[in-house]
Amino acid sequence: MPRERIVSPESRGPDEEGFSWSLRPKRLGEVVGQKTLIEKLLIAIQAAKGRKEPLEHVLLYGPPGLGKTTLAHVVAAEMGAGIKTTSGPALTRPADLVGILTNLARGDVLFIDEVHRLGPVVEEFIYPAMEEFRIDITVDRGSFARTINVPLQPFTLIGATTRAGFLSAPLRERFGLYHHFEFYPEEDLLEIARRSAKLLAVPTDPDALREVARRSRGTPRVTIRLMRRMRDFAQVKGDGRVTPEIAREALKMEAVDEKGLDDLDRKFLRVLIETYGGGPAGIEAIAATLNEEVDTLVDMVEPYLLKIGFVGRTRQGRIATPDAYKHLGLRPPAGAGKTKRHGRPDLFDVDA
Repeated sequence: MPRERIVSPESRGPDEEGFSWSLRPKRLGEVVGQKTLIEKLLIAIQAAKGRKEPLEHVLLYGPPGLGKTTLAHVVAAEMGAGIKTTSGPALTRPADLVGILTNLARGDVLFIDEVHRLGPVVEEFIYPAMEEFRIDITVDRGSFARTINVPLQPFTLIGATTRAGFLSAPLRERFGLYHHFEFYPEEDLLEIARRSAKLLAVPTDPDALREVARRSRGTPRVTIRLMRRMRDFAQVKGDGRVTPEIAREALKMEAVDEKGLDDLDRKFLRVLIETYGGGPAGIEAIAATLNEEVDTLVDMVEPYLLKIGFVGRTRQGRIATPDAYKHLGLRPPAGAGKTKRHGRPDLFDVDA
């Protein structure tokens, strides 16, 4: 059974998504953060609507939970178009796409999540659809085989991925707009927490909102999830108002500390420090020690630890920084956070 983490950026499935939609922005003017992308999209959307053409194909990439799916729906709403959603793993054969593509109306948006997981055959099938708005269907077999060209209504493909490096160059180059989602600063998360509190109709003190924003790991999905937990905790343990004390007690119960780390994050750091002497250590070794999947650590644990400077990645493996030692209440040894080779200082260590 997969580990359930309140600070995980991954979606918990349709139930959570269905509830969260009511808290997500519906128009570009309601979107918080990602200002560069919003400005680019506003210009592109206004230009496309002025020409009465579909928007260019868009590629959104970055860590999970930052709003790629939400933005795809916002773009469709701004264009006044319908949206069809699917995912790379669900499209195993070209036939899986035929029904979707032929049912798109002019200007509709096709959103493909995890687009990097499209198979090579499906990927090649979609090239003419993206470029020329047509698909080639082969009927019959052998000497009787023939290809039928099926025209499509002009549409916009929005692809989302957490691993842009896994995309093939031909597919990546067919997107006209592409943008990398960054982790959100605390001020943007504070605005998201404030908006969520208003939509949830839960009275919340400003300091409590800031407490939630500070521990949200730069991820809006985590902010929304924490606000829901604050509301429940305040309703049962308090008078319904989320005060700073209520927020801290609720976060303590969820084992989310001041930096937004949970038990798995702290176990990762302790294994790296206590078992492997602060590193360098390979991710496979750390995963085996924790009895976790490598992909879980790479996708859900490491990105935030790298962002806040608790872990470093070197050619020899992962290393713990002095800040990681201090966060766990440990004294960093001399040379913590630096790599060594054959008992000698690394040539790339500035202080060596």
